[in-house]
Amino acid sequence: MFDRIQIKEQGNEIMRSKVIRIIILIIIDAAVVMFSSIAPLALRFGIFTMDVYYLTPALKCLPIDIVIAIAVLAVFKLYNRVWTYAGIDEMIATFKASLVIEALYVVYRLLWSIDMPRSFYVFNWVFLFILLAGARLSIRLFKQFRKKYRKTGEKRNVMIVGAGSAASLLIKELEFGPGSSRIVCIIDDNPAKKGKYIHGFPIVGGRNDIPHMADKYDVDEIIIAIPSAPPTVTRDILSICQETNAKLKILPAISASLTESLSRTVREVNYEDLLGRDAVIIENPELAEFVAGRTIMVTGGGGTIGSELCRQVIANKPAKLLVVDIYENGAYELQMELAQYYPEADIEVLIASVRDYDRLEDIFKRYRPDVVYHAAAHKHVPLMEFSPNEAVKNNCKGTLNMVKLADKYKVKRFVLISTDKAVRPTNVMGATKRICEMIVQTYSSMSDTEFVAVRFGNVLGSNGSVIPLFLKQIAVGGPVTLTHKEITRFFMTVSEAVSLVLQAGLLAKGGEIFVLDMGQPVKIYDLAVNLIKMKGYVPGKDIKIEIVGLRPGEKLYEELLMAEEGLESTPNDLIFIGQPIDIDREEFLEKLDKLIAIAQTNSDDIKHEIEKICDTYKITNN
Repeated sequence: MFDRIQIKEQGNEIMRSKVIRIIILIIIDAAVVMFSSIAPLALRFGIFTMDVYYLTPALKCLPIDIVIAIAVLAVFKLYNRVWTYAGIDEMIATFKASLVIEALYVVYRLLWSIDMPRSFYVFNWVFLFILLAGARLSIRLFKQFRKKYRKTGEKRNVMIVGAGSAASLLIKELEFGPGSSRIVCIIDDNPAKKGKYIHGFPIVGGRNDIPHMADKYDVDEIIIAIPSAPPTVTRDILSICQETNAKLKILPAISASLTESLSRTVREVNYEDLLGRDAVIIENPELAEFVAGRTIMVTGGGGTIGSELCRQVIANKPAKLLVVDIYENGAYELQMELAQYYPEADIEVLIASVRDYDRLEDIFKRYRPDVVYHAAAHKHVPLMEFSPNEAVKNNCKGTLNMVKLADKYKVKRFVLISTDKAVRPTNVMGATKRICEMIVQTYSSMSDTEFVAVRFGNVLGSNGSVIPLFLKQIAVGGPVTLTHKEITRFFMTVSEAVSLVLQAGLLAKGGEIFVLDMGQPVKIYDLAVNLIKMKGYVPGKDIKIEIVGLRPGEKLYEELLMAEEGLESTPNDLIFIGQPIDIDREEFLEKLDKLIAIAQTNSDDIKHEIEKICDTYKITNN
């Protein structure tokens, strides 16, 4: 609400500023018309010897002249142009307008038999064009002069990457705007542009010349101004820019900045720009039909994944959305957000623990959900190593409770949010999530409910993930702590993760594990280096990187699929299905009940019990 009020106030302020600017221009134009009507007579007859025969009608015609001039200038939209960036188009428009104005002056004076010297019309038009154009160009010249000579402190040497229309607009604004940027050179891959100039600034080479030119021109800041470039090109340029010590910024898509100045929309390079692959765009045209008229439950709804699930689900107008979470702060914030943007939607926010079967049954009995997205879980790897019983209680028992109730109350579809750490896990968190997958696959074979799991890697920027930690460490001057120089991880954006979950809900038949093709894993050391450079610092000099050793339960490499699970394609080329593996139902459920019972006693031997039920889990000592 505050943002909307602020936007409205900003809009009102912009409108007031525009009206004031137009009024000033009208007053200036009126003065120009007055001068242009008297000056030709002064030139013809002399200032102090002007013939009253011509001066009197000239003065009487002034109000009409002024009205005609203002009307014609308005028709040519010369009151709506941004004169800060006036160029040849604006001069041509002024030239045409002055000709039309003079033609109307001649016509009405002839019709009314107002006698004027023939030289009057020539000099009147000359004065009109020069002064109308000069008054407007003076705005540009004044702002340019003011920026050049005022004291703004130390200026930053800026390199612009890109020589297209967006870059041209940005260069104009940076040059004439209020900032402290000093453009020193331009980079563009088109060899035909090398050696040429844009607004007086040289194009000095292509992307491979960036490091050399950054050093030559002592560049402090590089702005990538190619908003139409594909992500692969942007990432390549970013990787080259990271060879310099300059701070990196990027110009977003022009469509995102049409209502604001370009220089204000230039943003810091963010971690999504460093993903290492094209973002996966998963369209869900059938989602609205799938969701319509149904009650959707999301557990862990206040978390990173859960909250985004709620946002996308509610946008497709379900009959009811049930948000279930034990963490009241996150649930409350989401409730306020959804109430603001979807005031008519039927949303229930419920505080409940997935460990509490009776509380969950009350919810299932009362609301009868049709679809359940189960995102509630303990996910922090090192913490779960020191609290393994809690991991079993929350992840395994919680999931078992949810699955039993989904089966009992005839839920149509149940989607478990899993993780790549469930593949041959070396930690308790991954092992318990693997057990959750086994619960889902076991019940899928004995229930009418379609149970599936969705497995993906690390979500960029999620709570507890490595990138927010690195950014906090950089913000306080370091050091950035890294567990191992060779450690790698798969990454995906929040939108990708949620798209996958929703797609799984649409494609599910029962028992599948959905996996996203996430490209190549990202080396965390490289990510740390890039983040430091992204913030304008030199790794190892300004911000140190410390290798602290692997954390408990942590492994160097993550996998997305076990060999025995097989692999099957889906209608989406980037989504695959790991097929259900054979599980002895009775034996598994017996071991599961025993595991949960032992966890309730807070046993010190719980890791060995986990190992018994999850045979791919091996206890490590790191």
